[in-house]
Amino acid sequence: MSVSPLDYRYGRDEAKAIWSREGRHSRQLEVERALVWAHCKMGRVTAEHYDMVADISDPGIVTADRVDEIEAETKHDIMALTKAMAEAAGEAGWCIHLGATSNDIVDSAVALQIKDSLEIQIVSIKSLIGTLCDIAERERDTIMIGRTHGQAAVPITFGLKVAVWVDEFRRHLERLVSMRPRITAGKFLGAVGTGAAQGEDALELQSLILQELGLEVPVATTQVVGRDRYIEWVGWMANVSTSIEKVLQEVRNLQRSEIAEVAEAFDVEKQVGSSTMAHKRNPITAENACGLARIVRSMIIPSYENALLWHERDLANSSSERFTLSHSMILLDDIITKCDRVMSRLVVDRERMMKNIESQNGLVMAEKIMLALVDSGMPRDEAHEVLRSSSMRALETGMNLKDVCSEDTRINDVFDEDELCDLFLPSSHLGVSGEIVDNAVSIARRAVADS
Repeated sequence: MSVSPLDYRYGRDEAKAIWSREGRHSRQLEVERALVWAHCKMGRVTAEHYDMVADISDPGIVTADRVDEIEAETKHDIMALTKAMAEAAGEAGWCIHLGATSNDIVDSAVALQIKDSLEIQIVSIKSLIGTLCDIAERERDTIMIGRTHGQAAVPITFGLKVAVWVDEFRRHLERLVSMRPRITAGKFLGAVGTGAAQGEDALELQSLILQELGLEVPVATTQVVGRDRYIEWVGWMANVSTSIEKVLQEVRNLQRSEIAEVAEAFDVEKQVGSSTMAHKRNPITAENACGLARIVRSMIIPSYENALLWHERDLANSSSERFTLSHSMILLDDIITKCDRVMSRLVVDRERMMKNIESQNGLVMAEKIMLALVDSGMPRDEAHEVLRSSSMRALETGMNLKDVCSEDTRINDVFDEDELCDLFLPSSHLGVSGEIVDNAVSIARRAVADS
């Protein structure tokens, strides 16, 4: 009976495969194999016995089911694993788990899961950045209302709005690449991190094992890899989930009926928006991803608490980490994919954007007129008051701000009718938006290519 929505509703198979029971089991077998391989390289295990261990280090031979059967008796998962391997390895069983403690296997296997997760995350973040870059370039000069405090402010371009997101996800990509060596470290120095059970060549043995696995070699550990590494990764995932929710929340707000400037794609032939309101076209994918982003962020608190182990190690982190790492990764992968899907098919209504600007009766150009008055020689404070009072009159009377300004001698003495009309063109107050878009996209595409 499935209980977790991850089993039947959320997450991609390739992400879930890494963190599944079978994914964990196969990587623990791989770590045990690498241990025996390293002993072989150092002359403690014969090549024949290593080959025997390598042959059975296969989840199709040493099955997760068999490990579970033994664990039901031993009440210890790694001891069950080693027993299952030993019974399959025959006379080579003596060297399995040689000199190791359970967490040498567990943390190194988790590092392999993180390593494989990073490959997926890098690809998906790059894809999302590419999608956002395409939108930013396409909508580079698409004029819309910029909003602050939920109110109309001054003109912006949709391309600039998206370029801000582009640069944010570019930073996320660079953070992930830079943290990769810190969060993919294993360990193999035994029960309290001294390497006593591995002998005088313990450091060489650890290096051989971890290099064979493609993992980073730590400088010093207790019985466990420092959980600051996991905190950094979960923190990154929480950060990315927040950025995605911010993007999709903006999409949802701009899709509101009274704004209607962008929208999630909607299959008008088959898709249903509401079981009762037949006219509805709801941003359901964006809403879904926003909800899941909150779960990802919630994992950061237990991740911090999992670092607080007694002395060289206790087991209070183990059960919690089976949730924090797996659920964060699987759900983040899901919401990155959904965000990419929403944005790649995003409907942009440029005509509606212009109508919304026009509906503001020229008020979004108040800053432009004020600055033009300053350029003409009027003190800034005086110019601000002229436009403030004119704007209040426009709001109270329903007049267009341009008409109010044309009746004000403090303004019409400075600008004739044609000049005033030009000043009220939204396209005249976009600053360096286009340059910002071009630069953000260029930097992001370069970061994608280099990572």
